[in-house]
Amino acid sequence: MASDATKFGHARWSEVAAMMGPALLLFAGFVVLPFLMSVAFSFTNVKLLQPEPVEWLGLDNYTRMFAIKAIDAPPAASAIEAQIPSRQWRRLKRAQPAEFEGYQYLARLPIGSTSYLIGARDPQFLRSVANTLLFALLVVPLQTSLALAMALWVNQKFRGRVLLRTVFFSPVVTSMVVVAALWGLVLHTDVGVANQVLRALFGADAAQPDWLGDPRIAMLSIAVMSAWQGAGFQMLIFLSGLQGISVEQYEAADVMGTSGWQKFVYITLPGLRRTLVFVLVSTTIMALGLFTQVDVLTGGGPRDATSTIIFHAVRVGFREQDIAYGSAMTLVFFLLVLLMSLGQKKLMARLGT
Repeated sequence: MASDATKFGHARWSEVAAMMGPALLLFAGFVVLPFLMSVAFSFTNVKLLQPEPVEWLGLDNYTRMFAIKAIDAPPAASAIEAQIPSRQWRRLKRAQPAEFEGYQYLARLPIGSTSYLIGARDPQFLRSVANTLLFALLVVPLQTSLALAMALWVNQKFRGRVLLRTVFFSPVVTSMVVVAALWGLVLHTDVGVANQVLRALFGADAAQPDWLGDPRIAMLSIAVMSAWQGAGFQMLIFLSGLQGISVEQYEAADVMGTSGWQKFVYITLPGLRRTLVFVLVSTTIMALGLFTQVDVLTGGGPRDATSTIIFHAVRVGFREQDIAYGSAMTLVFFLLVLLMSLGQKKLMARLGT
């Protein structure tokens, strides 16, 4: 008879190893090992098909991501230069190549009466960080509100609510590549359904926005599409939370003559407190990983207006074959998501969950 030391619960260690071994090997081979290799690569200059020997660079890849230079903007030499600050940056760079070596124009920053020209070693990465945060700020409240509204609707008792739940959830199980391609047709400037509807409602002279080609609205267009595609999943989470709220609370509220809005504010929202925190944090983490929609619809454009951290990392790591720098960016993204997860844990602890 085997001793207790050789048992794991009601199973022997050998049985546990036989059952878990294949899964652990796959996890180690496809998750742990690539992660460790990414960490090691981020401190080197390794590239795909690199003929030169690999060299240790230390933190150079990380400093390259965040290195910026700010200078006082001199008076513009022409009216065009005043409207296009990047030309002013190029003029200064030609005059002092040593001082501006390795830096590219990022933005013009007016502070009071002084204007600064901001340069960066990798302006695309910093724009990608800003775009990623902007996308999260757009899609999280939009998707969460839409999911909550759908959950409140399908939580009512009426005929066809099961079919309606299926319709709301169907975009979630559809491939994001397919969804993005279909929305690309919907948002096409000339033949897209969106602009055809505008022409039908407001006439032939109606505004025809370039939904994916205008830097001012391209990210908003992707956020709307992403919220529509993913809201069904959060709807199910909210629906589970709604069904966990005691019916007696609503019955007591009806007896007291409270309105529907009062029941929502004083019963529904407090009852969904933990669910709402989970949905907000998980949706934010998923939003930070935006890639497929950008890759299919805009390719990071126009003018880097939709480039994100993951998209830029893939572009640099595989298309430009700079594996080391791409690995460094993915580790920065990993730390960002880790901080979000730790924030969720602390927030849930404060709420007593």
